[in-house]
Amino acid sequence: MPLLHAQQISYQLDNGRLLFDSLSCQLSHKRVGLVGNNGVGKSLLAAILCKQVFPTSGRVVCTPHLGVYHQQTSHLLSDDSVTIARYLNVHEKLDALQQVASGDCASHWFDVIGDDWNLRETVELSLREIGVPCALDLPCSHLSGGQLAKLQLLKLLNEDHELLILDEPSNHLDSTSKHWLKTRLGAFKGSVLLITHDRELLEDVEQIWELSESGLHCFGGNFDHYQKQKNAELAAVERQLNAIDKQKRQMAAQAQKNHEKAQQRASQGNKLRKDKSQPKVLLDKKRDSAQASASTRNKNHGARQVRLQEKETALKTRQSELTPQQFYMKDTQASGKTVISLNRVVLPFGTQKPLSLTLKANEKCHVSGANGCGKSTLLKTLIGNYRIAGGTMRVNTPTYYLDQHFSVVEAHMSVLDNLLTHCNELTVSDARTLLAGIGLRGDSVLQKAQTLSGGQKMKVAMLIVSHQTTHPFLLLDEPDNHLDIDAKTRLSEALSNYKGGFLLVSHDTYFVQDCGITETLML
Repeated sequence: MPLLHAQQISYQLDNGRLLFDSLSCQLSHKRVGLVGNNGVGKSLLAAILCKQVFPTSGRVVCTPHLGVYHQQTSHLLSDDSVTIARYLNVHEKLDALQQVASGDCASHWFDVIGDDWNLRETVELSLREIGVPCALDLPCSHLSGGQLAKLQLLKLLNEDHELLILDEPSNHLDSTSKHWLKTRLGAFKGSVLLITHDRELLEDVEQIWELSESGLHCFGGNFDHYQKQKNAELAAVERQLNAIDKQKRQMAAQAQKNHEKAQQRASQGNKLRKDKSQPKVLLDKKRDSAQASASTRNKNHGARQVRLQEKETALKTRQSELTPQQFYMKDTQASGKTVISLNRVVLPFGTQKPLSLTLKANEKCHVSGANGCGKSTLLKTLIGNYRIAGGTMRVNTPTYYLDQHFSVVEAHMSVLDNLLTHCNELTVSDARTLLAGIGLRGDSVLQKAQTLSGGQKMKVAMLIVSHQTTHPFLLLDEPDNHLDIDAKTRLSEALSNYKGGFLLVSHDTYFVQDCGITETLML
C-alpha cells in the first residue's frame, strides 16, 4: 500500500473560488518533487496531504509515521522561551546530566538520563556540523533564518519517519548547508515529497508533480527531464492551436460558400416562381428541402464551433501555464560615481573580519557567506539600522532595502493599492500591467496582500522596490526565496538587464550566475 494516496481532492476557498477540483495522486516513487507557479496552492495541497487541512471533498490516506517541514516558523522567531535544547526536546536530559554533575545522585535523574550520558557532546557535534551555535540555552529566536531552518531539518531527519513532506526546505540555506541537506536526504531510507523551486534539489528526484490551474500533471524523471517534457508539450500545444485556427478559417470559408449557394438557390427559386414555369407545390418542396439541409448544416457547424472553442480554451489555458511570466523593472540611468565605500568595516554582528568594498552606482555585487556570518546585518548597517563596530563607511546615494520577509508589502492593503501607494509615479493602468506580468490579473489585484503566497508577496515587493522615483541603489536580501522556478529565471533576467546597481544576498548558484554580477563580497 502506498504511503500517500489522495483521491478526488477538491478545495473551495472562502470566496467561493475552487482552488483544486478532483485532484488524485499516489506516491509511487521514493523521491518526488512538487512544483508550480506561486499562488497555485502547493503549500495548501501539502497541508491537505498531511491532514493538517481538510479538503472540501475527497479522501487522503497517509502513513502515520510522517514528518513535515513548513516554510513559516513565526512561533520560533517570536518566542524567546524556546531554546535550542527545548526545541530538540533534550532539555530535560541535559538538566538531569547537570544535576548529577553537580553531585545530586537521586535515582530520578538516572531514570531521565537512561543511556544518554554523552548526549551533550552528541548534540553539540550535530550542531557544529550544520553551523548552528552550540549554546544549547540560546533562544531559537536569536538564530538566523538559515540556522533556524537547519535546526528544524536536523530534528526531522533524526526522527523515525517513513515519509517526509518538506515545504521549501532549502530557503535561506547557504551552499554548504544545502550540500548537507542533499547528503542527508540521500541517506534517508524513507520517502520524500519535496515542495521546492530549488533546481539542485530537484536534480535528485525520480518524478515531478506539477500543480497548475488545470490540475496536477506528472512528469517522469528529474528537473532536466521535466523541462524537456514541458518544452515539448508547449510546442505541441502551439501546433494544436495553429491547427484549430486553420480549421476555424476553413469552416468560416465553407460557411460563407454555403451561404452564397443558398442565396443563389433562393434567387433561382424566386425567379421560377415569377415565371411560373414550375408548379408551386414542387417549388415549395424544393424550398423546404433546402431549408432543412441548411438547418442541418448550421447545427453541425455550430456543434463543431463549440467543440473547437472548448478545445481552444483548454489549450490556451495550458499554454498560459507553460508560457513564462515577466518581471518589468523601471529603466534608470545610473552614473559611474562611487556610491558605497567600506574601508575595513567591522560589523556589529556576524563576522569580525574587516570588510572593504567600493561600488559605483551601476555595479552589481553578490554578498556571499555562510548562514549567520552577517549578510543581512551588512545590508541593515548600510541603511542605518546598525552602527559599525570599526572602520569607515560612506553611502552617497538613496538606498532601498528588501528584507527576507517582504515587509514592504502591507498585508491589510490590496495588491493594487500596495503598488500605487509605494510607487508614486505609477498610474492604475501601469500598475495593472506590471501585476499582470507576474500573473495577477483582473480582480485578483483587488485581493488583500495577506492572502498571497510567499512567492507572490516577493514578486509584488520586487515591483515596489524597482519602481521608486528616487532611483535608489537596491539592497536585496534573498529576493529569490519563495519564487517559483520560472519566476527566478525571469527575475534574474530583469536584474541582469537592470541599468542601476544593487547588493544581492542569495544562496542559489544558478540564480546568481544569471543576474549580471560584476563584484563579489565574501563575508
